[in-house]
Amino acid sequence: MENMTIKLPVTIKAKVTEGLKKQLTAEVQEAIKKVDMELEQIEFHARRLLTEQAKIDAQGLAGLRQQIEGEKQQRLAMKNDMQNKLKEAEALELGSEIVRGQMERMVTLAVGDNIRQLMGAEILVEDDKVIAFRA
Repeated sequence: MENMTIKLPVTIKAKVTEGLKKQLTAEVQEAIKKVDMELEQIEFHARRLLTEQAKIDAQGLAGLRQQIEGEKQQRLAMKNDMQNKLKEAEALELGSEIVRGQMERMVTLAVGDNIRQLMGAEILVEDDKVIAFRA
């Protein structure tokens, strides 16, 4: 066998622009709103469930409260994480580069090729347009 075709990872990086910062902050703010809505729904359902449980079996209230509190704590942790991501997005410096994802590419290797040179491939984008390929 003289050659072999394999898949290799390619890192997608984005150059930070004002538009990208706005997009990132909007995405995170939307996620925060979603978590806030989920917290409101948990509170609403909790009142109803606790009332129903009290009528059926008062002993089950403690377990139900604990379960509800666990759900709330999980959402609050998510919200806290999102708020940290929002701060990070707002602090990004224009012109810096951030990793936005990863793709794969097909590469044909031949005997004698330097695989290390092929492993670190990157695509750099600015405002969703490819501006550079890096090996």
